[in-house]
Amino acid sequence: QVKLMESGGGSVQSGGSLRLSCAASGFTYSTYSLGWFRQTGGNQREGVACIHNDGSATYADSVAGRFTISQDTARHTLYLQMTNLKPDDTAMYYCASSGWDCTTVPDIWDWGQGTQVTVSS
Repeated sequence: QVKLMESGGGSVQSGGSLRLSCAASGFTYSTYSLGWFRQTGGNQREGVACIHNDGSATYADSVAGRFTISQDTARHTLYLQMTNLKPDDTAMYYCASSGWDCTTVPDIWDWGQGTQVTVSS
């Protein structure tokens, strides 16, 4: 059974940094792609960053240059380093798994429970 557990959310001021973590279990880690999504209020979840099972990464235009996705394959843990945070980054952040692409909701096979990030101005 796939389990994805996020941690590391919190409240920061604009310009600050946070690092999110996602502990993954229940699947052959190296064969999956893993990504981060975020959601605010009643809006649809949007893809933030995806690291494919070949190690390549893609980012949403809104976070490129500020966020970095990485992983520790030995620890089966995914990370999202967020810098220069803005109030518009305030959202619930979700870890997600897929077979290849992980940039849109239809790509996703499994979701974590989410961790809240709040950025104040």
